[in-house]
Amino acid sequence: MPKLKTKSGVKKRFKITATGKVKHGVVGKRHRLISHNSKYIRQNRGTKVIADQDAKTIKKWAPYGLN
Repeated sequence: MPKLKTKSGVKKRFKITATGKVKHGVVGKRHRLISHNSKYIRQNRGTKVIADQDAKTIKKWAPYGLN
């Protein structure tokens, strides 16, 4: 059986936590920030955890996990 490849976009964008959840950087923080209020910018700092249904797809794209 050949080895499966990890999608390169998944390697760059996601991390898997110790409990098996998938976390990602928050979207909407790169440009055009003047149109967002400060509450939006403040609440979207750091990372967030992905919903379970989406995480299932991400884990399929990373068959051996992410380091």
